[in-house]
Amino acid sequence: MPGRAILSASKTRSPLVASADLPKSPERDPVFAEPWQAAAFAMTVRLHEQGVFSWSEWAEALSAELYKPGRKADGSDYYDCWLAALSRLVTELSITSGPALEALTQSWQRAAEATPHGKPIVIENDPMR
Repeated sequence: MPGRAILSASKTRSPLVASADLPKSPERDPVFAEPWQAAAFAMTVRLHEQGVFSWSEWAEALSAELYKPGRKADGSDYYDCWLAALSRLVTELSITSGPALEALTQSWQRAAEATPHGKPIVIENDPMR
């Protein structure tokens, strides 16, 4: 699925949330293992709040991804499934197209590669933009 590849490709390079900003559990461990997971969660909540999809639509999409064959037994691919579900929903609901999502992901990838280490990744760093 193109959307899954798109969002997954950018998951390690999300400039939206810094590790230090991740919420902590009572045991002081981050609620999310990586900043991109928090960003994906926030995008999902925001799209729901805007009425893009209902919680039942979201639960159905996420469940479909979680129960696909080939999942990791330890659940470490949970947020990969989350991204796949979100990608599928935004394309199925015509919020964006698969090709548009792919183009944006490629642009973020180029921006990440062009950004000096330690600097925030911004889409404007894409040399082809």
